[in-house]
Amino acid sequence: MKKFYITTPLYYVNSAPHIGHSYTNIACDTLARYKRLMGYEVLFVTGTDEHGQKIKDVAESKAMEPKAFVDSVAPIFKDLWKRLDISYDDFIRTTEKRHEDVVKDTLNILYKKGDLYEGEYSGWYCTPCESFWTKAQLVDDLCPDCKRKVEEIKEKNFFFRLSKYQNWLIDYINSHEDFIKPAIRKNEMLSFLKNPLNDLCISRPASRLSWGIDIPFSKDHVTYVWFDALINYISVCGYKDNPEKFKKFWPADIHMIGKDILRPHTVYWPIMLHAIGLEPPMTVFAHGWWKMGGDKMSKSKGNVVDPRDMVSRFGVDAYRFFLLKEVQFGVDGSFSEEALIARINSDLANDLGNLLHRSLTMVEKYFAEFVPERRDLKYSDEITKALIDKACGLDSEIKKGMDSIDFSYGLNSIWDLINMANKFIEQKAPWKLAKGNKQDDLKDMMYDLCEILRMVSIALMPFMPDTSVKMAGQLGLGDIEKRSFSDLKWGLLKPGTKINKGTPLFPRIEVN
Repeated sequence: MKKFYITTPLYYVNSAPHIGHSYTNIACDTLARYKRLMGYEVLFVTGTDEHGQKIKDVAESKAMEPKAFVDSVAPIFKDLWKRLDISYDDFIRTTEKRHEDVVKDTLNILYKKGDLYEGEYSGWYCTPCESFWTKAQLVDDLCPDCKRKVEEIKEKNFFFRLSKYQNWLIDYINSHEDFIKPAIRKNEMLSFLKNPLNDLCISRPASRLSWGIDIPFSKDHVTYVWFDALINYISVCGYKDNPEKFKKFWPADIHMIGKDILRPHTVYWPIMLHAIGLEPPMTVFAHGWWKMGGDKMSKSKGNVVDPRDMVSRFGVDAYRFFLLKEVQFGVDGSFSEEALIARINSDLANDLGNLLHRSLTMVEKYFAEFVPERRDLKYSDEITKALIDKACGLDSEIKKGMDSIDFSYGLNSIWDLINMANKFIEQKAPWKLAKGNKQDDLKDMMYDLCEILRMVSIALMPFMPDTSVKMAGQLGLGDIEKRSFSDLKWGLLKPGTKINKGTPLFPRIEVN
């Protein structure tokens, strides 16, 4: 069986999850579900990043110990993933022993190789970003990333020889076309690597920060959170405790991140892996941001979207659908409730919901709720031939979208079929066939519509799993769990299947 290993970044638990977290996990879930339907053995992992100065500061502000604080926040992320129907296989926390053991093991390997050394650091430190900067890198004496205040720090720390591997990384990126996607992010990193890399400070003095994984060869230091967190992607798939599992799944096929954490995941991480003798992930894909009115969302601006609120008000599949279809994956998108409602009313209520409900209503009316038998599976006319040809090409179109990590392309191919089926009803006018006593033509048409809907229900499984299940139930299909993309073939619907029309899947939302 072919394998597929996909990871999300680990989410920092200093605040509640937001739309960006949900976007990444929905995208990964869609790919994981698709690969399962294609017959792959999938490992889909997510988790939480729980060490560092920011966590310690937030915990202290709440009069809590850091461990008690992270224990209270991690379940919030798990609850959101449950609400969003995220089908992850493993959830890793950086405070787990299985992870700490791998971090220490990695540090020991690098230390023995001479890739870690102790040195004195003098620079400007940004606590929110957990990053050191030189004076020249500051912008108006502020952190160049978050534009907040920095403090001057001078201390002894351990450093990782990033600079030693800079030329290797440049060669690797240039020789592996799919390593960094989309292309604009690859070019961004190659531009960054034109300048000499500074060695990475990978520790913090325990006297200043006690909340972290101990450095195994220095009782006076703990591990820098960015070094610690990146290692989770190998610790979660058995690097130390399950060699057989690790051999099966590593390297990861897709490592999904937001574009704001591109540098650590495409510079620090591949060099760390190479230094300990491991291959980098096959692809690191950095998606864009969701903005509000052209501005990046932030708590200080009061424009953060809470995915839990969106799901409770509009439904999980409508929210998933909007995020995946509204913009091409990889570029920034503009979020608004008005745009979400417009998608629900147009694409989901008018197009998909209307096609399903009106088709099943006609089967109920003309054939007493049973799917009629077609005369044969050959095309009866040009209109029908075009519709069936479109349906038969659906699997290849979705594959094209998934292989290029372009969810809107895959969804657009499904909606092209849905729209063609709605037009098919108007062109064939079943009400006229019924009145004109063209019973065989009517049977053929009703079978075709139900077969289209069966195929659409399968095609939607990765994107909108709950909708897919509901459609299958209304179509009277059994063995839903056994369906796969190999079922996207014409003529598999059994005549005589009893439908269960039910209520419309997506009622229109009235806007005042």
